Amino acid sequence: MRISVAVITYNWPEALERVLRALAAQTELPYEVIVTDDGSGPATRELLEHVAVDYPVRLVHLWQPDEGARMSRARNRAIAAAQGDYVILLDGDMLAERHFIADHRAFARSGCFVQGSRVLTDATLTLRMLHEGMAVPGFFSHGIERRRHTLRLPLLARWYARPGTKQRGIKSCNMAFWRDDLLRLNGFNEAMIGWGREDTELAVRAFHAGLLRRELRFSALATHLHHPTRKHVVDNPNDRIVDDTRARGLVRCERGVDQHLAEFVRPPADLRALPAQES
Repeated sequence: MRISVAVITYNWPEALERVLRALAAQTELPYEVIVTDDGSGPATRELLEHVAVDYPVRLVHLWQPDEGARMSRARNRAIAAAQGDYVILLDGDMLAERHFIADHRAFARSGCFVQGSRVLTDATLTLRMLHEGMAVPGFFSHGIERRRHTLRLPLLARWYARPGTKQRGIKSCNMAFWRDDLLRLNGFNEAMIGWGREDTELAVRAFHAGLLRRELRFSALATHLHHPTRKHVVDNPNDRIVDDTRARGLVRCERGVDQHLAEFVRPPADLRALPAQES
């Protein structure tokens, strides 16, 4: 079982560096890390070239033009390019605890996808983590919310991970699927642009296809760096797409990952292997 980590990013190289360093320090390394970039400026590419010099696993950079928030398309390109059997979706502001990959592997099951959790940090703590090299917070740290998500308790995690069809709390910042299942669902719905709900719509189609959700609590821990949010969008058109998917019982979306498979018949380059003038 090869694990691909798909990290989505947009113009925050300082956070991305911390994310990549955390993945490089895992007790069990993934097969590859794919940074899928929704139109960042040159600083992100420069950061990746710097990190690639001594990175321990295959490192890929996929870039698309900045034409508004196109998270579904960016994630689909990573899914299409992935060489792994299992794809962990991670946001470019999520710092993984050192057992993150090993925990995801332990909870991967046929016929299921996994929904992970996250610790939330405030602005002050985020600045310290970025600029002072502070480690991920512990249970008693100041400046965090959802404190329970700092606890790694494998036995309790197994109790929570019983398969089910819970639809609340879906978030693609820490989520994992078998790649074959994502291809069957046609990945994320690219009709959904702007903020949010593309992860919920994907999960709804997964349930329609017969997949079950495993709740990954007290395991595969990750810390979310603070930034302004657009969570409370009024009259989000993506909500109507979710409602239509539920009403019609859809399994596949029309505009999805199949649009990008031909581009990645040949695997994208590993940044570690590129000559300096090409990287």
